[in-house]
Amino acid sequence: GWCPLSPTGAQTTQLFVQPPWRPAVLWDRVTLTCQGLGTDGATTWYKNGKHWWQQGLDLLTVTQSGTCTCGRPDSGFNLPVNISDDWLVLQVPAWALQEGDTVTLRCWG
Repeated sequence: GWCPLSPTGAQTTQLFVQPPWRPAVLWDRVTLTCQGLGTDGATTWYKNGKHWWQQGLDLLTVTQSGTCTCGRPDSGFNLPVNISDDWLVLQVPAWALQEGDTVTLRCWG
């Protein structure tokens, strides 16, 4: 269950979050994968609007809370994702839900 954070089919950079729960929480061992056009390994990572990691890693395990974004040379930047370090969190599945769907919620504290 990967969760893309940009529209499917759009030629933009997509940020996939694993595990696919919202909000993403630091103690859930969040892994971010950046995909887009261009050469693999050409990803630049930003956290809280500042350069965070050099180009070269398309997959990153998050070890600090903050707002993360990634960029690829030929497809721009993804929508930002916030990684929280809150002590009490009610999480919902990250995929789209419709009225009448059965939903599993996670409460962590």
